[in-house]
Amino acid sequence: MDMIKGVKLGPRVTSVIPLENYILKIGFNNNEFRLFDAKKIYNLPCFKPLKQKEIFNTVHVEYGSIAWVNDIDYCPDTLYQESIPYK
Repeated sequence: MDMIKGVKLGPRVTSVIPLENYILKIGFNNNEFRLFDAKKIYNLPCFKPLKQKEIFNTVHVEYGSIAWVNDIDYCPDTLYQESIPYK
């Protein structure tokens, strides 16, 4: 885990792949892969554009987390906590 000014940071995103059914396969800098179900968030007002597959599929790594077009992003710590291990 990285430290910034004495604050311990959780794992950061190193890769992301959009899968079927609004699932993301995410690689973290602790060498772990996890699955995140984006259907949990896409009804929230700021994430509604993600219901459009063409926007959802623009997901990319940005500053240790995931982001989409239109300045949509998601907290990497929450992302890690709300995802499940990929086997």
